[in-house]
Amino acid sequence: MHGYGPTPQQQTTSLPSPATLTTVRVILVTVTVLSCGLLGWVAMLRLAIVTRRPRDWVLLVVVMVLNAALFAFIMGTPDDPDDMSDASVLLMLLWIVALLAGVITYYLYVEIRHYSSLRSLGSPPPYTASAHPAPLPYQQHPAQQHQHQQPNPYTVQTPPPTPTPAPQRLDQVRAELDELSDYLRKENREGEGR
Repeated sequence: MHGYGPTPQQQTTSLPSPATLTTVRVILVTVTVLSCGLLGWVAMLRLAIVTRRPRDWVLLVVVMVLNAALFAFIMGTPDDPDDMSDASVLLMLLWIVALLAGVITYYLYVEIRHYSSLRSLGSPPPYTASAHPAPLPYQQHPAQQHQHQQPNPYTVQTPPPTPTPAPQRLDQVRAELDELSDYLRKENREGEGR
C-alpha cells in the first residue's frame, strides 16, 4: 500500500546556504594547498559525492593514483638536497603545481556550476532512487482515490453557509437608516413643539 507522502529515497534535501558552501570550499582548497596537493583527493571525493557523476569518480581515482605516485617519488628522492639533480627537483615542482592547479580549478568550477544550476532550477540533486516515483494524491486517478479513502462516520456534515447578496443587505441598511432619520426628525419636532 502506497502512502501519500514521499518515501525516504524521494525526500528532497534542502540546498546548503551559500555561506556554508563557501566555507567548505575554502577549507578544502586550503587543505589541498597546505598538503602540496597530496590531499587533493579529499576535494575530489567531495565533488564525486555531490555530483554523483561517473566522470568525477574516475577523476578521483586518477588524482589518488597521481598523489600516490608523487608520494613515492618524494620518498625515493635523497634526503640531502645537494644529492638531488635539477631535473628531479624541477619534475617534482611541476608535478605539485600541476596537481594543485588541476584539482583546485576543476573542483571549484564543477561544484560552483553544480550548485548554481540546482539553485536556478529549484530542484533537488539529479539522483533519484526510483525511476517511477509514487504519484502524489492529486495526481492519482479518481478511482484510485476512492479505494484509499474511507468515510468517517463521526464527522457531522454541515451545509455550507449561504452568503447574503450584497445589494439586498445594502438596501436593508438604507431602509433602517431612513427609519432612524425619520424617527429622529419626529423626536426633534416634538421637542421643539413643547
